[in-house]
Amino acid sequence: MRTLCSSTLIGEFFVIGFAALVAMKDADLSASTVWLVSGIAMFLCVALCGVITRPGGVALGWALQIALVASGIFVPTMYFLGAVFAGLWWASVHYGKKIDEAKARFAAQSTQDSPSGV
Repeated sequence: MRTLCSSTLIGEFFVIGFAALVAMKDADLSASTVWLVSGIAMFLCVALCGVITRPGGVALGWALQIALVASGIFVPTMYFLGAVFAGLWWASVHYGKKIDEAKARFAAQSTQDSPSGV
């Protein structure tokens, strides 16, 4: 699960950075505010890569997905991109857990099949 979720988060890191460049063109938003908010979100993407398997890591990832979709208020394209990444996040969590379970079954099966004397 860690690999799939981390890949999604790193993709989001870049999308947030590019969205910040677009948001800077909005006259109602100051560049410092845009980069402060975007920088925090980008930092969270990278930080979540390290804590994704800990308790609450997936929930924090979902909170980030909601914030990404909500950023469409300022950059309308983010409604679409946020929804795409929310779908990717769901797939990463869902299929990542299945892959982890299959790896655990395989590891348990291989230890049962190996001779105990070797």
